[in-house]
Amino acid sequence: MLTCFLCQIYMKNFILILKLKLSSNLLVFGLLLLGCQPLIAQDKAIETSGDILLFSLPVMALTGSLIAKDYEGTWQFTKGALLNQGVTIGLKYALNKDRPYGNGERAFPSGHTSTTFQSAAFIQKRYGWKYGIPAYALAGFTGYSRINAQAHDGWDVLAGAVVGVSSAYLFTTPYAQEHFDISLKTGAGSYQLGLIYNF
Repeated sequence: MLTCFLCQIYMKNFILILKLKLSSNLLVFGLLLLGCQPLIAQDKAIETSGDILLFSLPVMALTGSLIAKDYEGTWQFTKGALLNQGVTIGLKYALNKDRPYGNGERAFPSGHTSTTFQSAAFIQKRYGWKYGIPAYALAGFTGYSRINAQAHDGWDVLAGAVVGVSSAYLFTTPYAQEHFDISLKTGAGSYQLGLIYNF
């Protein structure tokens, strides 16, 4: 529950930073790290936290792009998420790898990890590393939670991260708020006019 509360704080701060262009995200990241320390001793809490992050990170990415009125980013996130789910589910059924400790089947790749890493990679590539680092930390924690819950091994989690990041990077472009800029330079009887347009 503590992680859910911290994710809500991170999401609110992420949205506020997108709107106000502040750089206080490092403070929130530090609070997240401090807040997660008591959870390490509680296996069930770690597993639950990973389950919460499975939904929280995609919601943060999608909601942040909608609030910023970045509809192109929303569409890029959606395409990446659809590809990610298609590849992840396809590999799970095609390979049908058993989970560790006899905890079921269809372990490869980790769906929790691919979903959270796809969201983190979208946030990082679209809005930059100051938002991407905390998102990747939360995605990494999700991968750890799957190993800790004995639902996956390291290869499952690594494959999930690769599928997630790849599907996000395939469609995501950096966000350019200033699409059009004109510059004018004068000096020594000459004039230079510059035009910049970001697609």
